[in-house]
Amino acid sequence: MNKRNALRLMAAGAGWAGISAALGLGLVACSETRQSFNAVDITGADYAKDFSLKDADGKVRTLADFKGKLVVLFFGYAQCPDVCPTTMTEMAQVKQQLGKDGDKLQVLFITVDPARDTPEVLKAYMGAFDPSFVALIPTADELATVAKDYKVYYKKVDGKTPTSYSMDHSAASYVYDPQGRLRLYARYGAGVAPMVSDLKTLLAS
Repeated sequence: MNKRNALRLMAAGAGWAGISAALGLGLVACSETRQSFNAVDITGADYAKDFSLKDADGKVRTLADFKGKLVVLFFGYAQCPDVCPTTMTEMAQVKQQLGKDGDKLQVLFITVDPARDTPEVLKAYMGAFDPSFVALIPTADELATVAKDYKVYYKKVDGKTPTSYSMDHSAASYVYDPQGRLRLYARYGAGVAPMVSDLKTLLAS
């Protein structure tokens, strides 16, 4: 409360008791803090809000399909040598460490290599980590759109043969709460324990 408002209270006959009560309310409001996370809190961000992409079974999926669950969304590709398998392995461990709440976690994997990542390839790839993980396969045009919407970078890097290319791509994950709201940006390499802690915080909120 500023000095002017305090003087107004006095003028209105509130006296010191009224002023003290009003200041007390101000202190309570100031003491309210946001939840603390290990990942970057991007609650309220105006991007990465949704998608509409086919899964490996050909079914069109959106975020609404997973409402009620924590969603961790990652962009990658099956032939990725390190970042993608590491992230998927860690997410499988995260699910295990959540214990009985593991069923409340949904991992989504959007391929940045739709030319090689066929439904059969991605079914096998997801199954190697956890059968519940869902792969989404955009067309080339859909990939360009969803990558822009999610502020994700990807680029084809030519190899020795036309089919031996690799893909440079962003390596972070987006985390949504059970209400489908974008909450966190988890950087690659943060580790399993910090992610488990953040997801438990979201479940408890």
